Amino acid sequence: MRKVLSQGEIDALLGRAQLSPSSAATPKTVVPCDLGRWNQLSADQVAAVTTLHQSLARRLSSSLGAHLRVAFGVELGSVEQLTYREFLESLPDPAFFASLHVMPIDIRAGVQLDLAVAYPMVDILLGGPGSPSEETRDLTEIEEEILETVFRLIVQDLHTTWSSVLDLDFRFEGRQRTLQMQNMMLPAEKVLCVSFRLQLAEVAGGFALVFPAAIASALLRRLSLQWSFSERIPSRESRRHMRERLLDSSFPGDLSLPLSPLPVRQLVNLEPGHVLMMPKSAAEPVHFNIAGKPMFLAYPVRHGTQRGAKIVERIPVGPPGIAQAGDKANI
Repeated sequence: MRKVLSQGEIDALLGRAQLSPSSAATPKTVVPCDLGRWNQLSADQVAAVTTLHQSLARRLSSSLGAHLRVAFGVELGSVEQLTYREFLESLPDPAFFASLHVMPIDIRAGVQLDLAVAYPMVDILLGGPGSPSEETRDLTEIEEEILETVFRLIVQDLHTTWSSVLDLDFRFEGRQRTLQMQNMMLPAEKVLCVSFRLQLAEVAGGFALVFPAAIASALLRRLSLQWSFSERIPSRESRRHMRERLLDSSFPGDLSLPLSPLPVRQLVNLEPGHVLMMPKSAAEPVHFNIAGKPMFLAYPVRHGTQRGAKIVERIPVGPPGIAQAGDKANI
C-alpha cells in the first residue's frame, strides 16, 4: 500500500536535503591572472644572464675608461623580461636610442644611453673636463657623430662577451628617432632588457641593451644548456665507476738512459755490433718512463727470466715548457 506524504513531511525532507553537506555549494576562489606576465625568466636564467653581463660590465669599464682617459665605472643594474611597449614607456624624453643590426639572423636590437652621461662624454672627447650639462636639450648631429665612437666600443665588447655563447655579429647602425624606434619591434613582443649603471666623474647615469624575442630565446637556450652542464655534479657511484675505469687503464712503461750529448764523430761510423760508450756511470739509475715521460729514477733488475725496474725516487715535474736538468741533449 502506497504511503501518501503530508505537506509537512515534504517540507521537512526538503529542509534536511538543503542542509546536507553533500549538497552544499563549494566555495570557489578567483585569482586574477595577468596574461602579459606569462613565461617570465626563471631564477636560473636570471643568474646565467647576470653572470654573462657582469663580464660585459667589467670589460666596458676598462675599454671606455681607456678611451675617455678618465675614471669610468660600469655596473650591471638589472635583467628583466618585458614587452617592447613597456620598455618604450620607461624611456626618458628626450632619449638617445640607437639600433644594432644583428647578423646572420638579420634582426635588430637596441641600445639606449641617458643624455645625462652623453653630454660629459662628448665634452671629454672634445678636450673638455667632462662637466655635466645644466640645460636639458637634445644632442646635435656633430655630437651624435662624436658619441658614435663610444657606441662602437660598446658593440665591440658586446660581441666579444657573447662570442662564447652565440656567434652573432653586432653592427652599430645609428640613432633612431621616435617613429623609427616604435616601429623597430612589435609593441607586444617580449624583449630582454639588460640595464647598466654608469659613473663618470661626478655624473651618474645608465644605458640599456634591449634584445628582441628571437635573440633572447636563442641566448637563454644556450645559457641554460651551459648552466646545466656547469651545475651537474657527478654522484658518488659515477665517481667510483670513473675511478675504476681509470685504474684499469694501461700506459706503456720502459727503462731508458737519460738523454746525453754525444759528438757526431761517435755516431757517423756506428754499425751493428759496435759498443757505444755513454757518459754515464753504471752505478747511476736510469729513467723509468710512463707513456714516454720520465717519471722515476730506477735500476734495471732481473728476477729469474723476467726483467724489472727497482724504483729509487720520483723525478720532480716542472712547469710545462721547462725542461728538466737531465733531459737536454745535443747531437
